[in-house]
Amino acid sequence: MTAFGALAEAASATNLLAARLQMAVSLGWHIVLSCMGVGMPVLLVFTEWRAIRTGDDNYMRLARKWARAVGVLFAVGAVSGTVLSFELGLLWPGLMGTYGQVIGFPFALEGIAFFIEAIFIGIYLYSWDRLPPKIHLLTGIPVMIAGTASAFFVVSANAWMNQPVGFEAKDGRITSVDPWRAMFNPATPLQTTHMIVAAFMVAGFLVAAVYAVAMLRGRRDRYHRLGFLVPFTLASIFAPLQIVVGDFIARFLATNQPVKLAAAEALFQTRAGAPLSIGGFVVNDELRYALDIPYGLSMLVGFHPDTVVQGLNIVPVAERPPVNPVHLAFDTMVGIGFFLLLMAAWFALAWWRRRDLPRSPWFLRLAAISGVAAVVAVETGWIVTEVGRQPWVVYGRLRTADAVNPAPGLWLGLVALLLVYLFLTIAIVYVLRRLAREPKEVVGEGAPRELLLQAPQELLQAPQERD
Repeated sequence: MTAFGALAEAASATNLLAARLQMAVSLGWHIVLSCMGVGMPVLLVFTEWRAIRTGDDNYMRLARKWARAVGVLFAVGAVSGTVLSFELGLLWPGLMGTYGQVIGFPFALEGIAFFIEAIFIGIYLYSWDRLPPKIHLLTGIPVMIAGTASAFFVVSANAWMNQPVGFEAKDGRITSVDPWRAMFNPATPLQTTHMIVAAFMVAGFLVAAVYAVAMLRGRRDRYHRLGFLVPFTLASIFAPLQIVVGDFIARFLATNQPVKLAAAEALFQTRAGAPLSIGGFVVNDELRYALDIPYGLSMLVGFHPDTVVQGLNIVPVAERPPVNPVHLAFDTMVGIGFFLLLMAAWFALAWWRRRDLPRSPWFLRLAAISGVAAVVAVETGWIVTEVGRQPWVVYGRLRTADAVNPAPGLWLGLVALLLVYLFLTIAIVYVLRRLAREPKEVVGEGAPRELLLQAPQELLQAPQERD
């Protein structure tokens, strides 16, 4: 290799690393806001509906406070989402230039959903006190639908990267494009369901965690109890569903993406009676210090202890993903999923027996942790999805290294991105903390219901009730 060739190869490797880190940071940051964008509108609409139906001013206070939080998160999420859309073209011209005609359709639909969401969020926030309560409630429904639809369209594009269909490749050219088939590829139903359910869990557990902390500090009034109960109930409903969806995905991977499943389980050799390996780490193509459940993986994917599970040996070493990060991320995601399931079961049992929260202080302590745990679960889930597909950006079709922008200096974009996200993180934490510390709006007993629903913050301030 000539000196020039060596320098060019080193520059290309640097570009690839910078591009992958930039996408990882962008996606890892944006995905949390996306989850809140899916889950928070549902909490908001439900809480306002309860306020209208029951006349309980505590629901209305929560709805107003959550509405302001939704406005802040949406504004920041619009920035990070725009950054991602530019990154796809700037960092990965090999992907978008070749396959943009195939996966552009869901991105276009996501743009429409985004505009609908933006328009109705504006209407919803502006029309407090300006529309009749029931009409105002209806303006929140499009926000709820558009947020979920946006998640579906974006994740369907990612699902296509895992299961590329809807086109033919002839002599290096893409022909016979069928964008509908591409969007509804075999991975779309399970992957979109998995992500949307995760979004509801993240939003529910994260919001509930805020009120769990407040209750641990002694704020046990009805306002804080409802602030905990409503989002925690939503998240608890989805927790068992997520386990079921995850089980279906494991069997789907065994058939359609066996290398990803093998990396997640650190299974190097194809075998019958494959164990389910928990924890451990890989050294020299051998998983060490793991807790093995005999026949567990075979039972999981085939309901029989002698089911043959494909290992990493079915592909050359150069076509294997890095095993340690995928395996550890997978175990972390699954472990947190079962932790959240147990929290939901504990809550459901106590509510069924006494119509109240579990009395143990450990319940609120663990509930306060559940919000961060749900975020970690969704981040590690994306690590499994994205790193587990490597070295392919389009599975079996296009290598990641062949899709990256060859222009020099991509690391400068990474530095700029880190600075931007550092600023946004500080700004969003500052604004949300200021919002959380705002005095509660209190409505006095006997206030007319119409006034309660329209302008509760202007009626009374009760110092003893303030945060």
